[in-house]
Amino acid sequence: MKVLLPSPLVSYTSGKREVEASGATLAELLSDLDRQYPGIRFRVIDEQDAVRPHIRFFVNRSLVRSLGVALAPEDEVLVVAALSGG
Repeated sequence: MKVLLPSPLVSYTSGKREVEASGATLAELLSDLDRQYPGIRFRVIDEQDAVRPHIRFFVNRSLVRSLGVALAPEDEVLVVAALSGG
C-alpha cells in the first residue's frame, strides 16, 4: 500500500516521500517499513511501542490512534509529524 511520509523521515528513504509497504495492521506496516528502511520505525514509535507524541497516522484520511488498526492493500497511510518550536 502507499505510505506518504513527512520531510523529517525522508532521510531514511533516500529522499522518497512516497513508498510502498505491506501489513495487515499499522504495526505490521511499520515493521515492513523498518525492514526496508532501517531505523524509521524508531522515529515514530517509542521504546514502549507507543506512537510518539508528535506523530499522527491517517488511514484513508481518517486519524487512527491504534497500531492494531486493520489495513487493506488498497489503503493509503499518511504519516504526519507535528511542528514545534518557539
